[in-house]
Amino acid sequence: MVASEITPLNAPPNQVGEDRGHHLFKRAFLTFFIIFLLGGSYFIGYEQGAQSDTGADMGTLAPEDAIIINKKSQDNTIDFALFWKVWEILRDKYVDRSHLDAHALFYGAIDGMLAASGDPYTTFFSPKENQDFNEEIAGVFDGIGAVMGIKDEIITIIAPLEGTPAEKAGLLSGDKVIKINDVLSSNYSLDEAVKNVRGPKGTDVKLTIFREGEEDTRDIVIMRDAILMKSVHFEMKEGGIASIRVNRFGEDTENLFQAAIKQLKKEKVVGLIVDLRNNPGGFLETAVVIASYMLPQGSVVVMEESANGKRKELKARGGDVLGKLPTVILINEGSASASEILAGALRESREDVVLVGKKSFGKGSVQELIPVSKDTSVKITVARWLTPQGKQIHGVGIAPDAEVSISTDDRANKRDPQFERALEEIKKLIEK
Repeated sequence: MVASEITPLNAPPNQVGEDRGHHLFKRAFLTFFIIFLLGGSYFIGYEQGAQSDTGADMGTLAPEDAIIINKKSQDNTIDFALFWKVWEILRDKYVDRSHLDAHALFYGAIDGMLAASGDPYTTFFSPKENQDFNEEIAGVFDGIGAVMGIKDEIITIIAPLEGTPAEKAGLLSGDKVIKINDVLSSNYSLDEAVKNVRGPKGTDVKLTIFREGEEDTRDIVIMRDAILMKSVHFEMKEGGIASIRVNRFGEDTENLFQAAIKQLKKEKVVGLIVDLRNNPGGFLETAVVIASYMLPQGSVVVMEESANGKRKELKARGGDVLGKLPTVILINEGSASASEILAGALRESREDVVLVGKKSFGKGSVQELIPVSKDTSVKITVARWLTPQGKQIHGVGIAPDAEVSISTDDRANKRDPQFERALEEIKKLIEK
């Protein structure tokens, strides 16, 4: 189970693997800062108390000569003594204090601080969560194989991954998760929901979901399994049309995409279909690398807009071996984050690219994964991304040029009208 994403979006490798000394400095600075706050709070309180106790010895002070301090509310101060006071009260008075785990309390406090940001993609990874996340992005983990996110303030299935228990059980992109094992999902944060859906291979989880177009909810029981999947699949179709399906932008994606290009070069390819349906995203860096195979060097792939409004352009780096092939991009409601970056860049930078399918998910935020200790990390939303033309799609999505739906009957009979339309569109492009 992957939460979001999903740079995942995570930091690109060059961000995550920043200079080790830089991280040591930040950790040292943070430790010093906390000690400074606690010590400073104590010193200030002591000094104020001392002054209060000796006020009678200071002599008469005329009101017009007085310098008034604290005339206004001091609500902008943060006293960390409150945190430690609550910690001590919990430790000393909680009825089941013998069951308290200091590590869990500490990590929970950090979780709560990040949750207060209101951003479901800004989160802390404890040692176990950090391990799970690394397994997920590598494509090896136990769970149901579905990516979840927040849409319209409801936990939503972004994408069931191809060939996984989630897909086989009938979960669809856009399904609203109302309950998890009969507990309302509104009781959970996104990370908590993911934890409850994940679990060991061979165990069940029951999801109560609401699907657009239906009147009632439905229960879907899914048997968890080991999820092992390649992120790229290559296939040749009739008429010299190549199909490359990218399921996510993970650690193996670049190498597998290069392998697909080698196969493609052996064939007489006249057109290309890139299938990004149900691709929830992944590494921003990987999306830029893949785009570089299909765009001229120097073309803008994506713009990052920081909190202060500054924009940074990330550009194609060369190696444009697929740029002269007419291309159709398949997207749907499960195409999010890095896959939206690639789709938006290709459509806005080339005239021989057509998007087919349904409007994408609309996750246009960038997360940086920052190690904060040897086995924990924090994922922070650091920017929003814009298409090369400066369009922001966060919460909006990217609309296809040719909208095509897949009905329940299509799925039951294993028909894929979206891919069939992609074949029609690529033939039109080839004929031009």
